[in-house]
Amino acid sequence: MSVRRFARNMKPRFRAFWRNEDGIGTLEVLLIIAVIVVIFLIFKSFIMEYVGKLITDSGSKMDEALK
Repeated sequence: MSVRRFARNMKPRFRAFWRNEDGIGTLEVLLIIAVIVVIFLIFKSFIMEYVGKLITDSGSKMDEALK
């Protein structure tokens, strides 16, 4: 019986929690950060290769300019 009573008491509380929009801003920020992290992890090798190439190219152009 106590499990049923617990379930009956939790149902309105869960609905109230679900309808409460106070934490929505925080949730949106966390989801955006999570998406950015996932995108970075997917394209990590491409991004690192591209940045490395930019640094190498700029270093070689600096050497040419100093000659």
